[in-house]
Order: sequence, then structure tokens, then C-alpha cells
Amino acid sequence: MKVLVVGGTGTLGRQIARHAIDQGHQVRCVVRAPRKAHFLQEWGCELTRGDLLEPASLDYALEGQEAVIDAATARPTDSASQQSIDWDGKLNLLRSADAAGVKRLVFLSLLRAEQHPTVPLMEIKACTEQLLEQSDFDYTILRGVAFMQGVIGQFAIPVLESQTVWVSGTPTPIAYMNTQDVARFAVAALGRPETVRRAFPVVGPKAWNTGEIVQLCEQLSGRSARVFRVRPILIQWMQALASFFEPGVNVAERLAFAEVTGGGEPLDAPMEETYAAFGLDGAETTRLEDYLKEYFDRILKRLKELDTDLDKSAKKKLPF
Repeated sequence: MKVLVVGGTGTLGRQIARHAIDQGHQVRCVVRAPRKAHFLQEWGCELTRGDLLEPASLDYALEGQEAVIDAATARPTDSASQQSIDWDGKLNLLRSADAAGVKRLVFLSLLRAEQHPTVPLMEIKACTEQLLEQSDFDYTILRGVAFMQGVIGQFAIPVLESQTVWVSGTPTPIAYMNTQDVARFAVAALGRPETVRRAFPVVGPKAWNTGEIVQLCEQLSGRSARVFRVRPILIQWMQALASFFEPGVNVAERLAFAEVTGGGEPLDAPMEETYAAFGLDGAETTRLEDYLKEYFDRILKRLKELDTDLDKSAKKKLPF
């Protein structure tokens, strides 16, 4: 199929674009800065400059396309708010897709978004799902949780570098998933009539809480972790302070997400029906323990090589 990937430079979007190319689809990516997306072009993607907040650019990007995979979301570095990018931008995309006659749409949402109306991103995802359900699109909604890639920055690197691991609220078990596996579901949906006009959970094999992840990182790295738990009241105070200043609204919106990840309710769901509908094998889905083991093995090997190189360099400078 001719597929437009929205959010192709993101952590998930790039994996979707790559997997779609590998599966034989003709992939076009709409990006805000094509000069920063050369890697997509090297993979075989067609690039077109566009912005969710510029409807005219979306009309051009959608021309001749048969399907859309929407993996776009606001980033911490964006000057615009989540309301603008994730809601106004989605409205622009859906209107443009409808006008272009594109009916097949895969939307990346969040698990149990409707249960957190006070969290901006969750509310926007829930409202977008409602909008799709009321539309004529042949949609598929994928309800994910957190990515394994985020575990590296939050846990693995601080443990490895003897820095403090910051956690908040009540330990919430989260079924982390590798973005490569999420991409498999997003692309598989294009050829599976069973997934049309339905929503599915897309989560990892096991839900892990922060304590279990820290212990796993300690075991794999051979180093001890320093953990500092932030009380929920402090997060709320920081959120209120950030939202008081206009430039801090983006920060406040993201701090609000602590209600989801620190609430104590497991972010997990049964996956048997999902695997059956998408025709995928659950045994092929990455486990967090394997993902982290590969990361630490690679990093520790590299550090050992660097130590050896430094040692050789120092010996060369000795006068004997």
C-alpha cells in the first residue's frame, strides 16, 4: 500500500516507517524538518515537509495515499502545547485525510486513556478515539503504554553512572513494550480486515514496577542504585507552579502524567485476542529482561574496550 507515516522522526514513528518499508509498502513520511530526516530517505521513504498545524501541507502530503499511520505526539522540546499539537493537529489530519479520500487509518493511543480526564494527553487520546468511532474511517486503534527505550534513560543509565534514580508515587507495574514490536502491530493492521474499526491493547509480556526494574539493572550492571522517591504532593506543587507561567504549560502537562505512572494501578492488559487479530506470534515479542541484558552487555563491553585502550595509551607514555 501507499502509506503516509505521521511522526516518522519520533522514537516509534521511525520504527513504523522502517518496518513498513521492510514489508514492501511504499512509505511517505511527513516531517517538519526534512534536513533532519535523511535517515528515513536512506531507508527508502519519500519525504515531504509538513506540519499538523498547517492543513495545506497535510493536503499535499496525503495526495495519492491509501492509508495513514499516525504516531505523532508533542515532544518536550516543542514550543506549542499538547492541546495544539495532539488535538488541533489531529483534527487537521483527520479533516485532510477525509478530504483526500483516505479511509484506512491506524492511530496510536494510550491504554485506559478515558480513565484519566485530568491528564491532558490522556484526555486528548480518549477524545480522538471517540472522534474516530463516530467517523467513517476504517480505523484501528492501538492502545499502548510505555516504551522499553524510555527505561534506558530513566533507569539503566543512572544505575550505570551511579546517579540517582528518581521515581514518584506508588510503584505502578507497567508492561513496557519495544517500539519495534509496536511497529509490527501498526504495519500488520494494514492487511488485517479483522482489525478494522476496532481498538486493541498493545502491551509487553510482563508488567514491571520501578523496584523490580532497578533490581534488574543492578543485577545486569553489577552496580548499586541510589533511588529517590518523590512524594505525589511535590509533583502536584511543581505542576501548579509550572502552569502559573505561560512558558511552563508544556512542563505542567507532562508532570500531570505522574497521575498515570504513579497511581499504583497496573498498566497491563490481556494480549491473546490482539495477537490473534493481527496474526502475530507473542513468543516473538521482546521481553524487558532480554532488552536490558543486550543493552548492558553492549555498553559494558564497550567500556571495557575503552579502559583497555586508555591503559595501552598510558603505557606508551612511560619512559621505560
